[in-house]
Amino acid sequence: MKIDAGLMGSLESVPDKIRELEAQGYDAAVTAEMSADPFLPLLLAAEHSERIGLMTSIAVAFSRNPMIVANLANDLQSYSKGRFILGLGSQIKPHITKRFSMPWSHPAARMREFILAMRAIWACWYDGQKLDFRGEFYTHTLMTPMFTPTNNPHGAPRVVLAAVGPKMTEVAGEVADGMLVHAFTTARYLREVTLPAVERGLVKGGRARKDFEVCYPPFVVTGRDEKEWQDARTGIARQIAFYGSTPAYRNVLELHGWGELQTELNRLSKQGEWVAMGDRISDDMLEEFAIVSEPARVASALKSRFGGMVDRVLCTFPFADDAEREAYLEELRAA
Repeated sequence: MKIDAGLMGSLESVPDKIRELEAQGYDAAVTAEMSADPFLPLLLAAEHSERIGLMTSIAVAFSRNPMIVANLANDLQSYSKGRFILGLGSQIKPHITKRFSMPWSHPAARMREFILAMRAIWACWYDGQKLDFRGEFYTHTLMTPMFTPTNNPHGAPRVVLAAVGPKMTEVAGEVADGMLVHAFTTARYLREVTLPAVERGLVKGGRARKDFEVCYPPFVVTGRDEKEWQDARTGIARQIAFYGSTPAYRNVLELHGWGELQTELNRLSKQGEWVAMGDRISDDMLEEFAIVSEPARVASALKSRFGGMVDRVLCTFPFADDAEREAYLEELRAA
């Protein structure tokens, strides 16, 4: 199992942070498209590191087009000397149409075509194939020498796709190199819904599970004292409630018989009742969605719950000193 760490914060903080994460032995540093661009920090990170992988988790695909993302990925892959991992996600319809003012339709089919279009563009650049991609959502048929990159001897980056529902998960298995499992996923959902859908996609793509990485950012509730524990519980419960309010994620709750809670959380979200939403997350729900453990047992709990199902996790162990963190990383790598 590989272990990744978040690379969040200001651009000014990136050089020191990436050197720290690399020294601590993490396998990749991960950015997310939230209140800032996810690609710019990785350019700085590539400049100030040598070994550690660099991943977007996620960059919003549908706010861009395949050519734009292919260019960004090419430059980061080149500058990092082959260490870049392109993590994409669809976001949800209100954000795509109302925040980004971009089209939305058939998200799984559109994402499949988006990734295939990028691969066609890269095949043109790296293999000299004629660019002639004609799809339902994207068409790319023009590429002249002036606009063909020549700076990248490392080839295309790996592409990993965020998914929750079975359709998008099948797309990940068919056309991506890995899957970013949403944090709003239980071990049962992963076992009964996600991994079977990945396998169906792999069959469609004619590929094997050993060539596909499942990446998971677990919720963790822990603390060195009562205050830290309670702060962690409150924060994670509110995150779970926030995701649970999204209609697209209802099927995760329904698997556990909690479908009606999604209706309530959605209603409360529209009223701005974020604190009340977190209060609706019971201890039983928290145990399903999060690792709830004392600090020294977090790594073993992750290994026990996800070993054999997940290939890499996003977990930073902020509660550990250097020696403890090294031990936890080694324990997880043995999973």
